[in-house]
Amino acid sequence: MMDVVTIGETMILFQPVEEKPLKYTSLFSKTIGGAESNVAIGLSRLGKNTRWIGRLGNDPFGDVILGTLAGENIDISRVIRDKTHHTSVYFKDVYRLGDPSVYYYRKGSATSVWGPEHIQDDWFTGARILHMTGITPALGEKTFAFTKECMKRARHLGLTISFDPNIRFKLWDRDEARKSLLELIPLCDIFLPGLEEAQFLFGHKTPEELGKEIVQLGPHTVAIKLGEDGVFGIGKNGTGVIVPGLKVNKVVDTVGAGDAFASGFLAIVAEDVQQFSLKKALEWGNKMGSIVIQGKGDWEILPSLNEMKDIKEIIR
Repeated sequence: MMDVVTIGETMILFQPVEEKPLKYTSLFSKTIGGAESNVAIGLSRLGKNTRWIGRLGNDPFGDVILGTLAGENIDISRVIRDKTHHTSVYFKDVYRLGDPSVYYYRKGSATSVWGPEHIQDDWFTGARILHMTGITPALGEKTFAFTKECMKRARHLGLTISFDPNIRFKLWDRDEARKSLLELIPLCDIFLPGLEEAQFLFGHKTPEELGKEIVQLGPHTVAIKLGEDGVFGIGKNGTGVIVPGLKVNKVVDTVGAGDAFASGFLAIVAEDVQQFSLKKALEWGNKMGSIVIQGKGDWEILPSLNEMKDIKEIIR
């Protein structure tokens, strides 16, 4: 049994080794980064059986991504290697604390040519949950159709569908983003937006108002991330739950915080997709997000299950 299947783009990430702006550095570290693979790594470290499905170039960068994910005990058996399109690359400027500047080079990549015709039913066989984000549909009309069909196919096969809008305005304009994401929300069971994302889609309302409106569209569970204020969750019964934010020692790099939240949240959902504890899922998501923002890297400091039990040593 596969607890969670994630589908999406993973890229090679270069970031400066030295504590100086990107344009002045000559030394870079190489790692990987991608919303869905970040979630897969987080879940795997929490003891869940996880599969990542992606489309990579038949190049050394694709080899690095596969080797890294295999080393994290993630099933990569369905990954597609494309001989005519390259693996995506991006650079992160992290010489200041907080939100970094990120520069993507993904045009003509293997992921950008994904279409509904590539989907296979065996991607979802034996799995409980499918998790996707709004990054893949933002790459083009074909990738939007691909994302939509993945969600439909997985639901037909009985999976619970989790969706994080993960809005990137560098990838599409605001009107297109709003229209497309509103089309995908009714196809998911669990919706995981940040407060600003939810307000972009549904107007400037309170988390409670937003949550009640979103569950009317189809999702049975909504978790709205409130940053340092914590998270608000609501289910079909209309009862809202607020979990306060955790005070952290310092904020180093916020990239990957939403993915860390998703991995903690879905780890609890995977225990019983029909009757999971919403409060516990919110708490685990909060803890995971609070840990990952205190170090560099999208996924490297994601905790193991044992480390989660020692959470007081990481967060004060």
